[in-house]
Amino acid sequence: MKKVNSILMIFAASLIGFTSCIEGNDKPVIDTDLDNNSSVLVNSNITSNTTWTTGKTYVLSGRISVTSGNTLKIEPGVVIKGEVGTGSNATALVIARGAKIDAQGTASSPIIFTTVADEIVPGQIASPNLEPNLSGLWGGLIILGNAKGSFAGDVTEIQIEGIPPSDTNGLYGGSDDTDNSGVVKYISIRHGGANIGEGNEINGLTLGAVGSGTVIENVEVIGNQDDGIEWFGGAVNVKNAIVWNPGDDGMDTDQAWSGTLDNFIVITGSETDHALEIDGPEGSAIAGHTLKNGTIKGNNTAEFGDFRDGARGTFENLYFFNFADPATTEGRGDLSISGDKSIANFADGSLKFIKLEATLAQGVSLSTVFKGGTVASATEVAAEANTVGANKAAFATWSWAAVSGQLTDLK
Repeated sequence: MKKVNSILMIFAASLIGFTSCIEGNDKPVIDTDLDNNSSVLVNSNITSNTTWTTGKTYVLSGRISVTSGNTLKIEPGVVIKGEVGTGSNATALVIARGAKIDAQGTASSPIIFTTVADEIVPGQIASPNLEPNLSGLWGGLIILGNAKGSFAGDVTEIQIEGIPPSDTNGLYGGSDDTDNSGVVKYISIRHGGANIGEGNEINGLTLGAVGSGTVIENVEVIGNQDDGIEWFGGAVNVKNAIVWNPGDDGMDTDQAWSGTLDNFIVITGSETDHALEIDGPEGSAIAGHTLKNGTIKGNNTAEFGDFRDGARGTFENLYFFNFADPATTEGRGDLSISGDKSIANFADGSLKFIKLEATLAQGVSLSTVFKGGTVASATEVAAEANTVGANKAAFATWSWAAVSGQLTDLK
């Protein structure tokens, strides 16, 4: 999490000439044109099996939950837009414990989550009017399950960040690591991360205690004010994920998530803190996770990664490039292990690094970047000479990052 910037949400909304001014949590007037059957306003929780159909745009008027026992099916090409709001008025789509999402886009027809400030319509991939670094214009997608997490006090369930405690649809956690929250394929989540309180924003994709029976593949998060994707416990596996312009961290893991992220790209933005933030367990459960086959593109201020608070897991076949010299950026641009617990886990192999490669800034040595002994797993390579990293072909055609040329300098 991070503290938000100033009035970007208001500024961005004004760019497109809404018919009413936005002040505080006021919402813009939106012409949903419901009579033409192409746009549908969603203003209450989903309490029965529901289908959102191809060719339509669905506008979330607030925090919308799919309640336990029900399935929301989202057909290929659907566009979901969240109204502008912060605090208790922040919009989000929440898949509560016991509910399911069936969002199966395709490579030729992805499902897009965005803001009402976006003029995109079904059939488009790139926004016609918004820049990919605009953030905080709505909330995000939150999926919650019944799998295990490592929580303080060894409780079995807690409230997910970004959802007020009064909303019990925000509870996550349990004992079933094989829990099934549905299927998510070929989706792009944009311009989210609305602020619900001081230093408390919603991630692009939040996965709280999601079980391994859930399928998540081909996911893009762009311009989110907080983290791109954050895992809170659970055992779900994620394949083919790309995060571009995160406002805080690219990939963030917490509470002993035990799954695998395979084939991923992080493209840092001007406000990115860490490309990777890996946090340890909070209770006695100490499962670790795996991140493998990743390409991470830095900038002048972002950090490779921060492994802290008893971080555990395996990090394999990762390629880092375009980061600054840590000596000139107050310690930014490196990979660090912080805290006695994390350092001990690295020493006993509970925190493991395998085949890290990096193209470094001129004159920078590996030992300057890879701290705490991680240099033993690292190799410096010439530009575009990496032998590890992501397969960017998995993101071709359907992702905004690909169609805008952001992947051209990735090997």
